[in-house]
Amino acid sequence: MSFWLLNRVFNHMLQRPSCRYLTPIVPVQFLSISTRQLSDANFHSVSFPDTEHPRVLITGGLGQLGVGLAKLLRKRFGKDNVILSDIRKPSDHVFYSGPFIYSDILDYKNLREIVVNNRITWLIHYSALLSAVGEANVPLARAVNITGLHNVLDIAKEHNLRLFVPSTIGAFGPSSPRNPTPDLCIQRPRTIYGVSKVHAELIGEYYHYRYGLDFRCLRYPGIISADSQPGGGTTDYAVQIFHDAIKSGRFQCYLKPDTRLPMMYIDDCLRATLEIMETPEDSLPMRTYNIGAMSFTPEELAQEVVKHVPEFQVTYNVDTVRQAIADSWPMNFDDSNARKDWGWKHYYDLPELVTTMFNFHTSESRAAHAS
Repeated sequence: MSFWLLNRVFNHMLQRPSCRYLTPIVPVQFLSISTRQLSDANFHSVSFPDTEHPRVLITGGLGQLGVGLAKLLRKRFGKDNVILSDIRKPSDHVFYSGPFIYSDILDYKNLREIVVNNRITWLIHYSALLSAVGEANVPLARAVNITGLHNVLDIAKEHNLRLFVPSTIGAFGPSSPRNPTPDLCIQRPRTIYGVSKVHAELIGEYYHYRYGLDFRCLRYPGIISADSQPGGGTTDYAVQIFHDAIKSGRFQCYLKPDTRLPMMYIDDCLRATLEIMETPEDSLPMRTYNIGAMSFTPEELAQEVVKHVPEFQVTYNVDTVRQAIADSWPMNFDDSNARKDWGWKHYYDLPELVTTMFNFHTSESRAAHAS
């Protein structure tokens, strides 16, 4: 049905004298409302060629991963089939790139209405307070990371959604085997972030076996992205180092030079998330998987950075809180089950990662100077 014809029908409805009370149409994103959005709201009998595509809601969408994942999913499923949500105001670029809606995961009724009104079938739950930020505000982390998760689980169960909840290297603790860390082992983390992620893994699996919820989870390593700022995580030094190398040629690291942690470039992370979501359910004997790519120390990363910025200098001022967190985490992930069960394969190793990061920041710097 064309946009012109929809307008004719809509105007006709407004002019009918018998229609004393009309349900207002509130688009997800008013300035970029689409024919598809109008049709979803009021003309359920209309058929569309892309009805087989999932309808995706991403919570916590303005964090490090949400915007990039939305871009990837919109390329695959269509712009209007992927809705970003957050409690913060998006930038103009994010707002105009596709549907965006306010969503507070602690507001059960609001979240439920969004799922129902937008006929959501996949829910990507990225809302969380990360490790260092969570330790600074444990009550808020407990509310967001645990109570918010419960809301998401219950809504996903009620509406038969495919639910993805990321986990993390932070889900392991000092008693876990560290090199490598397998999928199944003792966990017992020492941070509220890690505790909440173990809780998410276990209760998600419980909802799967008890209620048949299609729950899927990946344990992410430290994620490195070029187009986002550090967000309060222990591994964020590996993002900040590139910003500082270009701006000043100097970087002060809050971890010891020999602190080895598993890391991954964001493109691999987002692709893994799409792949696990598209894998047929009967091909997933597990609900939670490790995924890995590379593992390095601050010293090894700095040596790669020097190849691009020869005058680059690193000093170390150890943050005892973040160092203690890092010392309790895996040094390397065993992701053999993900590679065997659904064909996981990473593309970026450390040299490719560093080259990609510098290429991005160099082009951004040139564009800024040109403007």
